[in-house]
Amino acid sequence: MSRIQYAPRSPLQLAGSFTKPWIGTLGIWGAGAGTAVLLFLSVTPLVRRELLVKVPLLGSYYEDKVPASDKPF
Repeated sequence: MSRIQYAPRSPLQLAGSFTKPWIGTLGIWGAGAGTAVLLFLSVTPLVRRELLVKVPLLGSYYEDKVPASDKPF
């Protein structure tokens, strides 16, 4: 009767075999979560000024065009 011998695997190989099927799904969920966070925080002046204005194609949309005299604070 033959004996089954298993090849030893390093911890990195073992972790890679468990995570490889989830990479695509986690990437999609991460992109969706990041988009949702930017959408909800786009009304915050800090996020708008420091992040969204610097995006090449969308920067002009998020620029603050209200004169300083019309701002209450």
